[in-house]
Amino acid sequence: MVNEAADARIRLIQPTVRLHQAFLDCAFEFGSGHRDGFATDSISDVELADPESFAAWVATRVSYADEAIELPPDRVHDTLSWIIDGREPERILGSISLRHRLNDFLLQVGGHIGYGVRPTSRRQGVATAALGLALDQARSLGLQRVLVTCAKDNVPSACTIEHWGGDLEDVRETPDHGMVRRYWIDLIQR
Repeated sequence: MVNEAADARIRLIQPTVRLHQAFLDCAFEFGSGHRDGFATDSISDVELADPESFAAWVATRVSYADEAIELPPDRVHDTLSWIIDGREPERILGSISLRHRLNDFLLQVGGHIGYGVRPTSRRQGVATAALGLALDQARSLGLQRVLVTCAKDNVPSACTIEHWGGDLEDVRETPDHGMVRRYWIDLIQR
């Protein structure tokens, strides 16, 4: 069940260089390596910390939402948002990425929506509220159903997806990501 207090205060905002340090605090709370929903796979932590590299990365990530821009062949248009609490808007709680369509990798592993909530903000309804907002974004793009995935052993994420009507299609072994649960959420029925 959604934490009603969390639901009312959670917002998704467009990435901005103004919150550079807040983003670093959030992202680095995960440690090094992959951060679900952060879209940081194309930039190193050292580059993230550099203001100029960070500004270029933010500009690129924001541009990916623009369907008129041609992207590299291995990329899809996506809307990257940072998750904040409206009572504390200078602190980033996590990140969520809404991919406008699926390529083969996203169909098998990543899905339409990937998200991550910083460890100190988990189990407070943040992911549930943020996923609900991302589903609204997906609907506004005209998507009728979305694929959302999580690791097989990530029970909290599975519960978040199921809260929003996620229908488990399967659990499959992937070459680089282990066992992955794949859920479809129907946006027409929701």
